[in-house]
Amino acid sequence: MSAMPKTGKNHHARKDELPSTLQRSEQKAQDTFAKTYDSAMESYDNDSSRAARTAFAALKHSYEKVGDHWEAKEERGPSDEHAEEGADSRKPTAAGVDANASKEHLYRRARELEIKGRSRMDKDELVKALQKANDAATRKAREG
Repeated sequence: MSAMPKTGKNHHARKDELPSTLQRSEQKAQDTFAKTYDSAMESYDNDSSRAARTAFAALKHSYEKVGDHWEAKEERGPSDEHAEEGADSRKPTAAGVDANASKEHLYRRARELEIKGRSRMDKDELVKALQKANDAATRKAREG
């Protein structure tokens, strides 16, 4: 990712400089990412990789990845065990899926994304299937 522009007060990041999944998301999600990214770049001596990880962590507190974009979560909070433990966690990330949401919520998301076999999946299987569907939707959106 290239360096993001400074957002400043009442300004929005340039959409074409955001990750593609955020380009297809609502303005508030874009602003959350961009403002956190800018602040992290200052805090971490322009380490763009660390700033991006920090910005995604902030985004995932309020948003979940649904297909090729981000949508506001029903309840704010950490999205998975990795987020609960913090940046030094050795637990895997759920890649934007709100793994801490109820099984019913995950099932609804799976239905929205037309994931086959969802009715027979347990919660962990739903999370993995959602990750796979999100990745596929993102790839497809980037291609066309």
